Amino acid sequence: MTPPVLELRALSRAFPHGRGAPVVAVDGMDLRVEPGELACLVGPSGCGKSTLLRLIGGYLAPDAGAVRIDGVEVAGAPPERRSVGTVFQSYALFPHLSARENVAFGLRVRRVPAAQLRARVDAALDWVALDARARERRPRELSGGQQQRVALARVLVTEPRVLLLDEPFANLDRALRERLGEELRALQRARNLATVLVTHDQDEALALADRVAVMHAGRLEQVDAPAGVYERPRSAFVAAFFGAANLLRVVAVTGDALVLEGGLRLAAQALGAARAGDHVLVRPERLEVSVSAAGGPATDGDDGGASWRAQVVSATYRGADALLTLDAGGAALRARVAAKERPPAAGARVRVEVPAGAAWLVPASGRPLPETAAALT
Repeated sequence: MTPPVLELRALSRAFPHGRGAPVVAVDGMDLRVEPGELACLVGPSGCGKSTLLRLIGGYLAPDAGAVRIDGVEVAGAPPERRSVGTVFQSYALFPHLSARENVAFGLRVRRVPAAQLRARVDAALDWVALDARARERRPRELSGGQQQRVALARVLVTEPRVLLLDEPFANLDRALRERLGEELRALQRARNLATVLVTHDQDEALALADRVAVMHAGRLEQVDAPAGVYERPRSAFVAAFFGAANLLRVVAVTGDALVLEGGLRLAAQALGAARAGDHVLVRPERLEVSVSAAGGPATDGDDGGASWRAQVVSATYRGADALLTLDAGGAALRARVAAKERPPAAGARVRVEVPAGAAWLVPASGRPLPETAAALT
């Protein structure tokens, strides 16, 4: 069986903290990244994302565990002895060198022959689509997007097996971030690079990743496809971290119904083996809001859907849509509705429909996701 390009096994690293116990930044991490795969590391500040990247790149030594590239253990090797290229958030370009000379620097250190060096530098600058005039300029004469391209070319020219990206778009405006992200994704696939991207931007992770690895307090909470972490989170932390989330606590399971906070009810068969203390997740865009049907009673449908009464607390216009804050019997809900449909104003009484299949069971901390819920589509 062919090993993955990058494999982490039980990787751990702690840092001393005054006279107290050491702070564990990475705690028993396991992760595999295949050729051409882009894995995004996401999580709150201080969760260990950048520490993990530095352990892979060789800038930190682990306290325990293994880092393997193409099946070879490299945990004790310095950065230059690993087939790893790293693009830092600051880009770390040499200010006194031109863009071309920055890209050539690593090859000169490796004593690559001049003719081969020129060809590889030109190819790398072509890969990142840096125009001819910009290639002769120094970093201070380049735009942020051009500097990012130079930093990426400087890494790609060394032909690494693993590409590490530490928030490379953080200093760019949103439109440029999105465009360069798409270009990077296409380039990474074309070069068949195993890539690990650290980002604080959840939208960026969902848009670019093959798999998203959600970190919390040095551990992986969930590793899944983007749709998996967004639509089928395995913990309340993951559910709340990605996008707006309605997380409603299960107060009781009575007969065929789940009783949620605020007295809201949902058919128990929709979510399988739910227990008191679990949560039900419904994303705001999955709720259907109607003013005309607001007068009828709240129900839980046989098909797994539900209908709840609510009042609009606030409506925030966001361009293509509007975000409603609702009060449903004391339970706070958020719903996203199309702006063209003239969303109801604050104070309006509305009917909130939960379509069948729109809810997802999030188990209480420490309880595994029930198989019946895990099997839902």
